[in-house]
Amino acid sequence: MAVMAQARFRAHWFTERQQPRCPIFTRVADFCRKVFTREPGSGELQDDNAQDDVLIVPRAQHNISRQDISDNALKVLYRLNKAGYEAYLVGGGVRDLLLNKKPKDFDITTSATPEQVRKLFRNCRLIGRRFRLAHIMFGPEIIEVATFRGTHDDSDDKNASQQANSGMLLRDNVYGSITEDAYRRDFTINSLYYSASDFTLRDFTGGLSDLQQGIIRLIGEPEVRYREDPVRMLRAVRFAAKLGMKIDPTTAEPIPRLAELLNDIPPARLFEEALKLLQSGQGYDTYLLMREHRLFGPLFPVIARNFTPGGDSNMEKLLAKVLQNTDRRLQSGKRVNPAFLFAAMLWYPLVELAHKLAQESGLTYYDAFALAMNDTLDEQCRTLAIPKRITSLVRDIWQLQIRLPRRQGKKAYKLMEHPKFRAAFDLLLLRGEIERGELEKLGHWWEEFQEADTQRQKTMLNSLGDEPDRPRRPRRPRKRTPKAQD
Repeated sequence: MAVMAQARFRAHWFTERQQPRCPIFTRVADFCRKVFTREPGSGELQDDNAQDDVLIVPRAQHNISRQDISDNALKVLYRLNKAGYEAYLVGGGVRDLLLNKKPKDFDITTSATPEQVRKLFRNCRLIGRRFRLAHIMFGPEIIEVATFRGTHDDSDDKNASQQANSGMLLRDNVYGSITEDAYRRDFTINSLYYSASDFTLRDFTGGLSDLQQGIIRLIGEPEVRYREDPVRMLRAVRFAAKLGMKIDPTTAEPIPRLAELLNDIPPARLFEEALKLLQSGQGYDTYLLMREHRLFGPLFPVIARNFTPGGDSNMEKLLAKVLQNTDRRLQSGKRVNPAFLFAAMLWYPLVELAHKLAQESGLTYYDAFALAMNDTLDEQCRTLAIPKRITSLVRDIWQLQIRLPRRQGKKAYKLMEHPKFRAAFDLLLLRGEIERGELEKLGHWWEEFQEADTQRQKTMLNSLGDEPDRPRRPRRPRKRTPKAQD
């Protein structure tokens, strides 16, 4: 079977993925998948004998070159091999190299335990309790090293393996063989192993076939794997959007009904996942997939409850614009500030709440707006643990939306000196594109004012006239204590 699979790989891997597949390739790929994947509903890993059926691709038949791999990753691989341990490059790094993309980072898996890895590298630190990992530090670059995972079902050690009643893995530190490790990974396209000792690729799960066909396929029985780690549902849509692939129907089917399992994930972890989802360079496509599979609500309940059937509310229009702008910036190599992203995404829910509080409580709009900022961020932070350094910037951007219309006298110059003026101005422009009218005119005014010379700026300010007095709430008279009588 391995000979047939290698012949298939040789004949078809270097062709375009969009090219029609021949019947022989289809039959071989389907046969390999039947052998490599688990029986539906079994939830069990393949036996170690499955390694006899692994597809081993020699260097001449794949496009991965050591020149494209981090020197530090190669150092780690070589040292582990020299010490007598198996070690492979694995995961997204291998996947991206096969797709001729530049990997963001390089992960390694090995037969060495975390403690054995630490003995080999002085620049190593062990992290994680749920998943014990070794981080090997090379200045700003971190090479992550994980020990081959085994099946947790066979372990009686509660310190190594622990599972909640929902099926979620609380600890997964049972070690095994490379074959077990391959079937413990999430998706077939992430279960490809590159050896620096003989430059071969190893495919246990049909990942090369899925990579060529553009399919995101979960390894094993989907519901069991999602219950083990609900974040896999988010990873499925992220990879589909990022790589331009389709989620296998069997992999996609359970996602909407299991989406609420994300409520069991710590908010700090969901915050990190949200950044990956929205700042991948394909944030808008990811957002659409999240809505399709009902994954947006568990992360952003403040936003999701305001969705409309037609997707044409001001909130949804702004959401689309800010994600598309973010994608363009990232694709052109520019940096993005997550504070701006969150400020724009939550703007219309904030405004709606502020109006509601003003009507119900009798507060001025400015006081209601301040209270609504607190409530909106508090609710959002219950699902995503947004750090205070970001929420403070979000507040600045929001407060400036209220101040930008008040630009008479010296106020315009003071506003331009604010550290978050540019971000607030960008949000104002996006709002103007959606709401039009006076708001769009205000955005154009600020655009012209920033580019004008001093004389033109004075003329623009004079044409505004006097600023109307802001209505103030009457103060309560101060109570005076009577003076003591002599």
